[in-house]
Amino acid sequence: MQHPTSPPNRQTRDSRRAAALQLTADTRVDAMRAPLISVALLVVLKVAVWLASGSVSVLSDAVHSLADLVVSVVQIVSVRLAARPADENHAYGHGKFENLSAALVAIFIIVTGGYVVSQAILRLLNPVQRIQHVDIGIVVMFAAALLSVVLAIRLERVGRQEQSPGLLAQAAEFRIDVWMAAAVGIALIAIRYTGYTIIDPIMSLVVAGLIAKSAFEVSHRAFMDLTDGRLPKEQEELIREIIDEHSTLFISYHKLRTRRSGAGEFIDFHLQMRGDMPLREAHDLSDQLVVAIKNELPRAHVLIHLEPEEG
Repeated sequence: MQHPTSPPNRQTRDSRRAAALQLTADTRVDAMRAPLISVALLVVLKVAVWLASGSVSVLSDAVHSLADLVVSVVQIVSVRLAARPADENHAYGHGKFENLSAALVAIFIIVTGGYVVSQAILRLLNPVQRIQHVDIGIVVMFAAALLSVVLAIRLERVGRQEQSPGLLAQAAEFRIDVWMAAAVGIALIAIRYTGYTIIDPIMSLVVAGLIAKSAFEVSHRAFMDLTDGRLPKEQEELIREIIDEHSTLFISYHKLRTRRSGAGEFIDFHLQMRGDMPLREAHDLSDQLVVAIKNELPRAHVLIHLEPEEG
């Protein structure tokens, strides 16, 4: 019979990790439902304003909101896929699906940015004399900016809490949306009072620049995770602090390696134990370290290589 104070066995730890991954998947999907509905509404409103006004800057913002809508759908699907437990063909789990989706999102954002640039250039080459229904456009753009502020704050909070590259990428998108919608709204105000319609395609090009910046940020995070980049410095420092707090259990440790896959962290290191220590005792002591790390990082997969002390 297992001693009540002994660390959970491997099967129990794996089931807890699977439960933690499923919980974070449910949390992420819940967090994305409101943005999905909100963005769909914004797309409809912005397309309606574009059709009524003919403003290419409004069209640019509508295209970007459409990209956000696609991103939301992709993220919901990828989060569900990433939460599936490890199986025979995916021994390390399915977390990379979320990182892959972030990379695909970045490509899609680049494509939408290219479309925005093309429309702005066409309008610069073929300027219009007047933009219709400017007042309606101003109201819609600032309402969209306000809504994007709320969505960005909510998604970033959940994204940091759940260590989700997908949610953080989408929160970054909504932060960009705030500036885009506000900038387009300001451009429409300037057009209304000055009559200079050339402001419209110029603002559209500014929007394209913001789209490019957003694509870079999303792709950089996805690239780091897909190429097994190490965890952020503050997380590695936390892991080292936990190990150091249990220094009485071992002689020394080295070769700490970390990476992320979706919502889960992968951590492994070498732990040197007394040369005369029985393997069972060394294993049980190292399990205490595993439990301590998982208490702080419940979605982590921790692998410790046991070694005898040198000499």
